[in-house]
Amino acid sequence: MGCGCLIVLASAVSPRLALFLAWIFTDKIPAAFDGNWLFPILGFFLLPWTTLAWAVAWANPIESVSGFGWFIVVFAFLLDLSTHFGAGRAERDRRTAAPV
Repeated sequence: MGCGCLIVLASAVSPRLALFLAWIFTDKIPAAFDGNWLFPILGFFLLPWTTLAWAVAWANPIESVSGFGWFIVVFAFLLDLSTHFGAGRAERDRRTAAPV
């Protein structure tokens, strides 16, 4: 099983785990962010799905995000937003629910 398959399996568990494995075992993260370490670190904590999607979309043969890659990045961004706002709504619903 190759490194790419391991990263895909890790993303099913956690996007942060997949991002960490991609950063350690591949050169995709430094290449996608042009050697900058600030954006991947912020993405790791704030938008892990978007950061991972950007690295995957960047890895296409032309080394930029274009076409379907933008769809993947936007979808990952919406997934990150739903994760942040969905957790807040669930907590609010839990607090306001009548005790049984």
